Amino acid sequence: MKKLNFLSFVLVFSLSAGCAQKRDQVVTIRTKFGDMVAILYDETPKHKENFLKLAKEHYYDSLLFHRVIQGFMIQGGDPQSKNSAAGQRLGDGGPGYTIDAEINTRFFHEKGALSAARLGDQVNPAKASSGSQFYIVQGKKFPAEEIMTDPQKYNSALQQFFQKPENKKFYDSLGTFYRSNDVRGYDAYIRSLKPVVEEQLGVKVDKEIPAEALQAYTTIGGAPHLDGQYTVFGKVIKGLEVIDKIASLPKDQSDRPIENVMMTVTVEELPVRKIEKLYGYQYPESK
Repeated sequence: MKKLNFLSFVLVFSLSAGCAQKRDQVVTIRTKFGDMVAILYDETPKHKENFLKLAKEHYYDSLLFHRVIQGFMIQGGDPQSKNSAAGQRLGDGGPGYTIDAEINTRFFHEKGALSAARLGDQVNPAKASSGSQFYIVQGKKFPAEEIMTDPQKYNSALQQFFQKPENKKFYDSLGTFYRSNDVRGYDAYIRSLKPVVEEQLGVKVDKEIPAEALQAYTTIGGAPHLDGQYTVFGKVIKGLEVIDKIASLPKDQSDRPIENVMMTVTVEELPVRKIEKLYGYQYPESK
């Protein structure tokens, strides 16, 4: 019996030691406004391998965050941005290849999401990613009701609702907000009509959303309308405030910051447990 207990202890110890030795690579994106530290997802292997390869080759060093939109995201990785002239329009450059989409419903566009830029659906129906350009989500916080509403279903229901003569008073009220250019009032009124529309038409316009995503979008914020459209392949686990600083910079008509924001990207391999301890990030398998 003692021998069995000893062997069991050795087996458990060996398994624990194996887990403790698991390692991952941490990406640091350095800017003059501070550093953003990110992990990349194993579930998007093509994107992870490509980003790490380019970073280790110093491909990203001295490139710019060439497109920033406050309340939305910051974008970089265009090789044409290196040594570009002030005001030069950017965003078309890359390494000469694309990456197959790896859109995974587990990963969503919360604040800090590291995602691949791409061309639009009309010329890129497969949603293939740019070989080098990426964006980091800033986003904004949303009310839970707005997050849970399917916009396509609701827009279709609203069209039917406003076509009914008895609903002219609602349409007229909406027109008041439109004519006064009251965007917030307009949006709030549209949301307030949801229960009336659902009851009158006998429809439901909600969509399923994971509890984790709902909590993130209502507390730290994000860009939920991008979910399912772009590949999210990583996440900033330290330096979210840097995103805010860059996103708030003055910019030109092409959303390029007037002040150049240069990046340097480095990669460091560390034990998973050390990453969790240093940055407060918990890997899913550790939960």
